[in-house]
Amino acid sequence: MAEYRCLNCGKVIPASELNLKAKCPYCSYKILVKVRPKIVKRVIAR
Repeated sequence: MAEYRCLNCGKVIPASELNLKAKCPYCSYKILVKVRPKIVKRVIAR
């Protein structure tokens, strides 16, 4: 499940709470950033 972070208040919101609206339910800010996992991917060079 995707999670988004509000740039204004910093709260993490699951995609199920957004209901097709790209707006923070806590502060009504309209810019949300998708939370990415902190996995470092190593690629072997040829």
